[in-house]
Amino acid sequence: MALNLKPIAGSSNRVIVEPAAAEEKTASGLYIPDTAKEKPSKGTVVSVSDEDAEGKKASVKVGDVVIYGKYGGTEFPYEGKDYLIMRETDIYAVVG
Repeated sequence: MALNLKPIAGSSNRVIVEPAAAEEKTASGLYIPDTAKEKPSKGTVVSVSDEDAEGKKASVKVGDVVIYGKYGGTEFPYEGKDYLIMRETDIYAVVG
């Protein structure tokens, strides 16, 4: 599951997240059209920077499922998949 990309930290640790798939249907069973789907705010960490400029290591690790801001991070495609790169501070919680 580890990605062959390593983010560079800078002033804050950076994390690469693979977003979860958008919901396909509602709880009552209605299918949601592509134009009405919400951006996912949950995903799996696939790569983490080693440490930030102050020498602090990231508190999340590869494989963690995280919740982040709906508009957090920068989207980029890599080898046919879409990923987000964001500051660790953009992550609100680790699930489970």
